[in-house]
Amino acid sequence: MADGLYADGIAAGRLSGEDYEKNFADLHPPLDGHEARVEADRCYFCYDAPCMTACPTSIDIPLFIRQIATGNTLGSAKTIFDQNILGGMCARVCPTETLCEEACVREAAEGKPVQIGRLQRYATDAAMHVGRQFFGRGEETGKTVAIVGAGPAGLACAHRLAMHGHTVTIFEAREKSGGLNEFGIAAYKTPDGFAQAEVDYVTAIGGITIEHGRALGGDVSLAELARDHDAVFLGMGLAGVNALNAVGEDADGVENAVDYIAHLRQASDLASLPVGRRVVVIGGGMTAIDAAVQARLLGAEEVTICYRRGQEQMNASAFEQDLAASKGVTIRHWLQPKRVLAEGGNVTGIELEYTALSGGKLSGTGETLTLAADQVFKAIGQTFDAAALNGSGAAITLDGGRIQVDGEGRTSMPNVWAGGDCIAGGDDLTVSAVAQGRDAAESIHRVLAG
Repeated sequence: MADGLYADGIAAGRLSGEDYEKNFADLHPPLDGHEARVEADRCYFCYDAPCMTACPTSIDIPLFIRQIATGNTLGSAKTIFDQNILGGMCARVCPTETLCEEACVREAAEGKPVQIGRLQRYATDAAMHVGRQFFGRGEETGKTVAIVGAGPAGLACAHRLAMHGHTVTIFEAREKSGGLNEFGIAAYKTPDGFAQAEVDYVTAIGGITIEHGRALGGDVSLAELARDHDAVFLGMGLAGVNALNAVGEDADGVENAVDYIAHLRQASDLASLPVGRRVVVIGGGMTAIDAAVQARLLGAEEVTICYRRGQEQMNASAFEQDLAASKGVTIRHWLQPKRVLAEGGNVTGIELEYTALSGGKLSGTGETLTLAADQVFKAIGQTFDAAALNGSGAAITLDGGRIQVDGEGRTSMPNVWAGGDCIAGGDDLTVSAVAQGRDAAESIHRVLAG
């Protein structure tokens, strides 16, 4: 993506340096010690812990909050890391408002849950700040495991395998580790290079080697990995992006939201990033919200999200929708893209068709709306690219376009496990990917230990 003005209405440097710094500051500033203890004291320490049941990684939330309340911050961090070694990132990006905090008894009683996510960040940040490691590498077993993908699932799997003494090599296609934590999360959620700091913290256990620029299906094959290692874990996430299926979507100014977010996350100077004056985002999930909000923060004057269904059907949480609205983003429902308008090859607008449910089926009404735009982002979901698996050894069964696994993460190919966004039935959450990587590691260990 070139710097400076390119195409009508798309330009870099729309704001002052101070504005960029302010706009992309930490979304939720960390609690200080006093604030953390006051918030911890609000916990009822419920015996049945509905918050714990709602956590995909089953962190003992009442225990870690009690430890904060009694001044045992590092002990609290260990309780979190016992179940979720990427607890620091999850504290920042988890939709806690629809998971643990929604289940909090305080939420039901008062409409104001205990701020579990911020307390989790307080504890994990304290441990990472002093470099405190709670888990040592187990006695060397002589077994080797190959992991494809250095995202949340792959890192969680690698750490747990290292705890058991196995030697792990992670093959990562990108130039950096972290997966979506590094490339796909809004910059204001994880500022100051936290994703890389967490990778360093996780791999400090030892016994984990990461080889970057090594893509499955190109640089390495699944058959090779299965031959040269005792087990393989696939955690490569999703690489494909769904098309708009709209006429003219190849015009300049139509971009994949995930690529734009990745570019923004790696930019050393936000002022160098061009953004449209009038931006339209197609989609209703977290990626759509992240793209829209960041476009506004970069200086776009008008940003509109268009979603084909109603507000209740949006995958983005109510908190994220409210966040977008607070930043000046307009969200319009019951609209689907029909045609991208362009002049001289550059986007000038988008024609959308109103939709409605009829007999439980979504269809267009024939009535259309045209929005002026000089930049359009596609954020209508990603797909798993199975091409890397083809011709790479024994066939792996797919389900709905993603890898089919059993309850322990095992695929149909012997000694090959999978987890994260690439598996069928996943919910595309960092915390779920961590749980799947961790649990697959335990399954791998049981097999390798005989």
